[in-house]
Amino acid sequence: MTQPTMLQYEAPWPVYAIDWCKTTAPGQQVRPRSAFRFAIASNTEDFRNRIAIVGLQDERVLVEDDYTEYPDFVTLVETQHGYPATCLQWQPSAAANHAWSSKGTASELLATTGDSLRVWEYTSDGQAMAASYVGRQPSGGGHRLSLKTSLAGQSKVQGQGTGAPITSFSWNEKAPNLIVTSSIDTTCTVWNIDTQSAITQLIAHDREVYDVAWLPGSTDIFVSVGADGSLRAFDLRSLEHSTILYETPVPKNIPPPSASPSSSARPPTSPLLRIAFNPADSNYMSTFHMDGTDVQILDMRSPGQPVMELKGHRAQVNALGWGSTENPLLATAGDDCQLLLWDLAGYGRVPSASPRNASSGLSSPRPDAKKRVITEPVMAYTGQSEIVNLAWSPPMPGMTLSSGHTTAPGEWIAVAMGKSIKALKV
Repeated sequence: MTQPTMLQYEAPWPVYAIDWCKTTAPGQQVRPRSAFRFAIASNTEDFRNRIAIVGLQDERVLVEDDYTEYPDFVTLVETQHGYPATCLQWQPSAAANHAWSSKGTASELLATTGDSLRVWEYTSDGQAMAASYVGRQPSGGGHRLSLKTSLAGQSKVQGQGTGAPITSFSWNEKAPNLIVTSSIDTTCTVWNIDTQSAITQLIAHDREVYDVAWLPGSTDIFVSVGADGSLRAFDLRSLEHSTILYETPVPKNIPPPSASPSSSARPPTSPLLRIAFNPADSNYMSTFHMDGTDVQILDMRSPGQPVMELKGHRAQVNALGWGSTENPLLATAGDDCQLLLWDLAGYGRVPSASPRNASSGLSSPRPDAKKRVITEPVMAYTGQSEIVNLAWSPPMPGMTLSSGHTTAPGEWIAVAMGKSIKALKV
C-alpha cells in the first residue's frame, strides 16, 4: 500500500470496537461529511467506558494533502457505556427503509454489546454540522446519541439468573429488526429490537460463544464460533439440531485424560474467535484461532476442513473483515502491526456455478478439494502498534466538494491501534 491516502484520528482513550457508517445521514446527499463517519468504543478496565461518533473535520482533507493544520476527524458526540463494548455496529443499509414502530425518520441506530445488548439512536442536525467552524470542535448541539433500549434476557443455563456478558452480535441485513447475540454462557439469542423482545435463545456450544454471523440474505440461518473450537450453523426453522461445519484439529502431545472425564468432554482444542461471510459469495467464511497467525477460509459446501489458509501474519490475528464490492478483498490485522488485504477471487469456485440460495438447506455436498495455502497478500500496511480491530467503509462514489474538487471513488478501511485510528484508501 504505497503512499496510501490516509486520514487519522486520535481518541482520548484506547479504542477497541469500531464500525464505519453504512449509509449517508437521513435526508442528506452523498457528501463526505455524511459518508466519512465511524463509531468507536473505548476499552478501559473500569466502568467508565465511552462510545463516540467521529466525523470529518473538513471535507478538504480528502483532496488537499497539505491540509494538516487541523485534525482530519473530530468527535461529533459521545456518551458513557459502563463496561467496554465488545462489538459495535451501525444499522444495516436496509434499516433506512424499514417500517420501525418507534424510530424517527431523521435518526440512525447503532448497537453495542457488553453486559447487555444496547440499541442507540443517533440524530444529527445537518445544518449545524455543515456550519461548524473549521478548527473548532463541533458543539454537540447538533448531535444527539441516546440509549433507546437495553436488552439482557434470562439465561437458559443453570445457575445463571440474569443474562451473562455478550461477546458479539450480528445485525440482519434483510430484516434489520433482528439481531443475534453470542454469550459466554454458551448461548446465542435472537432478538427483535423493534419489539424489544427475545425471539429465541439456544445453547449453541459446549463452552463460551465468541462470535456469530447471519448468512447473507437469510433471516433464518446463522453461524457461530466459540471456545470449544467449533464452527456451527443453526436454522431457526429447525432448532432441534445444529450443523458442525468445522472443528479445530486436536493439538498434538495432549496429556492423557483425567481419571473421571466428563461425559461430553472433548480433547482441548484451540478456540475460534471470529467468523465472517464473504458478502459476494456466502458459501465462503473466514475465521481464525485464538493466538493463531493464520486465517482459515471455509466453504459451506465442503465442511470439515478449510479450503484455503492465509499465511502472512507473524503474530496473532486480532480481526478480519470483507469489503463489500463485487469481488471483495478480505482484510486481516494482528499483533504484528500489519493490515493485510487478500484477493481470493481467483482461488475459489466460480460463484455462478453454485449460488447459495438463502432459503435452501444448510449444506450441499461438494467434492473434496485440497486446501490451498496463500502467502501473498495484495496489499500490506504496517502501523505503529498492534492493530486490534478494523472496519470497512461501504463503496464510496466519487463526490464533488463545495470547492469544486472531486474525490475518487473506492473503499476505505479504518484500523484501530491503541488510541489511534487510521483510515486508509484501498
